[in-house]
Amino acid sequence: MEKHLKSLFSNQKYNDSNFFLIAGPCVVESEEIVMGIAEKVSGICTRLEIPYIFKASYRKANRTSAGSFMGIGDKTALELIKKAGEKFSIPTTTDIHTAGEAAMAAEYVDVLQIPAFLCRQTDLLIAAAKTGKIVNVKKGQFLSGPSMKFAVEKINNAGNDKVGLIERGNTFGYTDLVVDYRNITWMKEINVPVIMDCTHALQQPNQTGGVTGGNPELIETIAKAAIATGADGLFIETHPNPAVAKSDGANMLRLELLENLLEKLVRIRKAIVPNP
Repeated sequence: MEKHLKSLFSNQKYNDSNFFLIAGPCVVESEEIVMGIAEKVSGICTRLEIPYIFKASYRKANRTSAGSFMGIGDKTALELIKKAGEKFSIPTTTDIHTAGEAAMAAEYVDVLQIPAFLCRQTDLLIAAAKTGKIVNVKKGQFLSGPSMKFAVEKINNAGNDKVGLIERGNTFGYTDLVVDYRNITWMKEINVPVIMDCTHALQQPNQTGGVTGGNPELIETIAKAAIATGADGLFIETHPNPAVAKSDGANMLRLELLENLLEKLVRIRKAIVPNP
């Protein structure tokens, strides 16, 4: 495991040969949702010895419809993410959308995430790099894995070598995404941790109704294949009741299904990367 990740997980009991998990709700909806999910997932990960990062967006800027839920207020949401991290002794992450958000968000979280559709924004990548935080960049739906070396170079050249890349599929037609697992191998050749986004890879974007669709029944398939092809980490958005989630409910994993899925994935990982 990368040195900066070891430092990130220093407060957790984990198996060094395991994958790490980034999981949480799509967006901060309420304190109850944030704290409930963080408590449940951190408990599961402690039992299975999986390093865990809690994820939630403090604001959703990338909405299809102007009427879609965007957040409960930036500072309020960021404070809740920080509270969850402190209460359960877990690192946290959130996504940012403009260069001006980088320093603000960095005061509350341990890892900054760059959305896929913004992965080429030089000023955003540099601003995130200059915070000194770990920067995870989602591969654009319109890019190949090898081309992500340029995003990594931008962050490295700004003085930050703490970078991860997230695979989340490529556009196929107008309302679907397809995962090319060659990208995991190719991005690992850039010498950074590679994470599979198991839920956004199953989105069905650009629906005419203005709300993104999805295929959550295939989350297990995506996750198993990612572990089998060498992903270092998994990204899974989860919610107690996706049907009422305020964002991306169509492709989130129901929280009660997470533990069983992770148990299967740990067994696959052990077969591929046995304990040293």
